[in-house]
Amino acid sequence: MSCAASHTRRLDSIQRRALRLVDAADPPDPPALFEPVSPLDSLEHRRDVAALVVFHKAQVQGVPHLAGLRQPPRVATRSTRTVLTSGDAVEVPRSRASQHQRTFVGRVSRMWNIFTAAVPHIQEMNTQSVKLAANRWRLLKPTPLAYDTVTLVTATVPQQTLLVIT
Repeated sequence: MSCAASHTRRLDSIQRRALRLVDAADPPDPPALFEPVSPLDSLEHRRDVAALVVFHKAQVQGVPHLAGLRQPPRVATRSTRTVLTSGDAVEVPRSRASQHQRTFVGRVSRMWNIFTAAVPHIQEMNTQSVKLAANRWRLLKPTPLAYDTVTLVTATVPQQTLLVIT
């Protein structure tokens, strides 16, 4: 979760090697050639699902030994417009240092906010339900998971630059 990029690349290369060994030991049948190469989820996928489950235990279930992971709820105050937010969204710790942006709490807070916006009724779910919902949700997302992308678009409007957030 909060390891260096070189460590993540190393884990991914180990996973690719393990998948090659598994696939070489069990050659697919001819009709199975059109199915995915392996039914196994990536290491990043499994880490993300586990992180969301741990964060659910800290945020919703209030497990005492995970109290250090609890984040305050996000307060959306905009006087000019209506802001749609999930009631389960949390404040994301802000830092300009890339080292702090990769920490567990920062990364999982961003992922939690996206997850709670997509999955309703998080408060009523038990651990197994969250695990299944997180697994289904994460399967729909690309690997590696992208959080916030900001694209600067310059239009032909005189003396104006439009900022489009996608």
